[in-house]
Amino acid sequence: MSDADRTGARRQSQSGNPSGNPIGNPIGNPCQACGACCGYSSNWPRFTIEDDAALDLIPAELVNARLSGMRCDGDRCAALRGEIGVETACTIYAIRPDVCRTCMPGDAECAMARRKYGLPTLTLTVVPAESRDSAA
Repeated sequence: MSDADRTGARRQSQSGNPSGNPIGNPIGNPCQACGACCGYSSNWPRFTIEDDAALDLIPAELVNARLSGMRCDGDRCAALRGEIGVETACTIYAIRPDVCRTCMPGDAECAMARRKYGLPTLTLTVVPAESRDSAA
């Protein structure tokens, strides 16, 4: 899926919310009302293909002792703020590791993390670029 498709993708909860907007999240970004992937496992927020310049941007207090990934409090990434399943935010969103960028709402990793917290899985509906462009 291209970045344009990801940007234009519309996600809707299987919980029956007809607007597709998670409760408490009026802008409709399911990640900001979830955060489950950021609390799934201390092994998940790991560094993979980032270059040194990208890693240097991440505050040292958020990097684990092995320098192999993000520091976690239990299974929860130390950069995550808020309550999982209610309202969350990544404090380093613009410079987050690649593993965080590849977890997409509705994908297998998302579903696995949401199950851990008893949250309903999401479905992913891709809206073609030409449909998005004509609606603007």
